[in-house]
Amino acid sequence: MTNRTRLGAWFTPQLLGLHAFAVVAIIVCVFMGLWQLGVYDQRQQSERAEQNDVPRVALSEIWSKDEFLTTRQNLRPVSVTGEFLPADQQFWVTGKKHDGREGVWLVAPVVVDDSILMVARGWTPKITEFPAVPDGIVTFDAVLRASEESESAWDPESRTIGGVRVPAMLNVFEGELWSGYAESQDPAISQGLTLIELPEKSASWTAGGRNLGYGLQWWAFVVFILFMWWRMATDMVNNQRESQDQ
Repeated sequence: MTNRTRLGAWFTPQLLGLHAFAVVAIIVCVFMGLWQLGVYDQRQQSERAEQNDVPRVALSEIWSKDEFLTTRQNLRPVSVTGEFLPADQQFWVTGKKHDGREGVWLVAPVVVDDSILMVARGWTPKITEFPAVPDGIVTFDAVLRASEESESAWDPESRTIGGVRVPAMLNVFEGELWSGYAESQDPAISQGLTLIELPEKSASWTAGGRNLGYGLQWWAFVVFILFMWWRMATDMVNNQRESQDQ
């Protein structure tokens, strides 16, 4: 059998029909897979939009001093009402970046509901003297954050630590502490410090997860179609060759 004959064996009327069916089936599966992934992406965007559109509420409405901060409460915008402890009770958190620049956060203890809530007032490139704190009971905007891990231990002389790690503060301040902390979003509280940048909220991969699964299934069908096309086509070509050899 010549090469031309071998090639022609793949383009008999029966095989042309099989080729056409395989091409159409693959196009349909790819289209359906892309459509399902598009729906998945839309649901991811919708969840991110819902997270960013969360209304600000009073701290007491969503969290109490006796509760651990949950994942759903993390990054939640709140309105905090409390009284700052004296300025010399503030401390610095080292290793904090802003726009790629290394610096520190200034954190102030605030008495809220008879317990101490750590409030990150803002970022500055270097440690300075502690600025004054607001007088009396104040209300300000903030976002809730979970307690951090500390890259360096508490230094009582410089009043520095490598992270807003609430458990490490239990021996520093008297009284009960809230399990998380807050980042100020109020320029009046920051008083010249740079407001801390908030991380982008990411949607859970499970949002629209069913559509993601369907999309992957459609693409798995493409692999199955290619396998069946190759198997059926080669069987038909081999049968033709055997009949011609006879």
